[in-house]
Amino acid sequence: MAPARRRSALALRTACAAAAIAAVAVPAALSFAAPSSSVSTSTKLGLAGSRSGPLRAPFNPTGSFSAPVRVPLKAAEAAPAEGKKGGFDFVLLAYFALWYLGNYYYNITNKLALTAAGGASGFPMTIATLQLGVGCLWALLLWGYPDARALPSITADDYKKTLLVGATSAGAHAASVFALSAGAVSFGQIVKAAEPAFAALIGTMFYSSKVSTAKWLCLIPVIGGVVLASLAELDFAWAALFTAGLANVFAAFKGNENKKLMDTPGLKDRMGGVGNQFAITMINSFIFCLLIMLVTEGSKFGAFMKLAATNKIVLFNLIFSGLWFYAYNELATFTIKKTNAVTQSVANTAKRVIVIVGVALVMGETLAPLKLAGCAIGIGGVFLYSVIDDLVKKGKK
Repeated sequence: MAPARRRSALALRTACAAAAIAAVAVPAALSFAAPSSSVSTSTKLGLAGSRSGPLRAPFNPTGSFSAPVRVPLKAAEAAPAEGKKGGFDFVLLAYFALWYLGNYYYNITNKLALTAAGGASGFPMTIATLQLGVGCLWALLLWGYPDARALPSITADDYKKTLLVGATSAGAHAASVFALSAGAVSFGQIVKAAEPAFAALIGTMFYSSKVSTAKWLCLIPVIGGVVLASLAELDFAWAALFTAGLANVFAAFKGNENKKLMDTPGLKDRMGGVGNQFAITMINSFIFCLLIMLVTEGSKFGAFMKLAATNKIVLFNLIFSGLWFYAYNELATFTIKKTNAVTQSVANTAKRVIVIVGVALVMGETLAPLKLAGCAIGIGGVFLYSVIDDLVKKGKK
């Protein structure tokens, strides 16, 4: 490798390590302020829910710029080198921390951008599309930067096979963004936690998947928890419930189609890793969302550009939500790759609790006892669904 290329690779890795440390250290000092009137200035909450001072958006309407939260340039290098075998895995800990952090901040910055742009009646499809566009630029940067990430070596036929995954991914993302624009983030996340119910039904109907009786029974508390949370939701909106459910449908199809895609002989090697796989899915999703955006909100795109040019909450939270979305999804892929099924179930359960409760506190959303009960029952059912087959097998031994 030429000296110049070695220096660029070293510089990239140094920048990535610094970004990882900053991403973990900075959030404790950062805070956000929802632009909506749901949070009064006298009762604003810090990130941990304590009344430790006023919240600030990453970029306030006056144009002042608080310290930005940086996203690692390359997820695979966002942590130190592998820990010793049998010892504490600091790499895995860093993956978990950045995954949770990314998901948490994505939900906050996404909601701030949506609210400042008019909510469900504003530009949800435009924001969803441009978030993917930001992710595409990041993926292209990684491919173009020396030594950052090798290009995939897929064929034209391979690429055609990725389109269906991209289409279902686009549907899941667009529906999720609309759900979060139409209602509370916490409510949307509770409904999205019921994804296993949709995955079981769609897998059985369309992909000949086998679901055990024990798993079917575990779906009862999952659905019951969503019903309870819906009854307790003060800001309940049918649009939020429907689109969050629709996001689950698309996510279920995406999971099955992605599994079929990666079963193609030799495709994993030609992809060149999970990072490239996610980047290709992101680019395809952007293309599909762009087509939908042009049909549904194309006539308003000029108005959105004017709004983004004059409203820094919209502009900068749009950019950062796109970066967080790309980063946390890729980090989740690397995290899942390094863990077993039970660890993944525990991690996903903990992530949902952190996002639902944390975002609700920051955004000033209601957390009535009945809503919390529904959340606990639903997420508990999801966790049980994930591990029940292993528990049954152990019981038979």
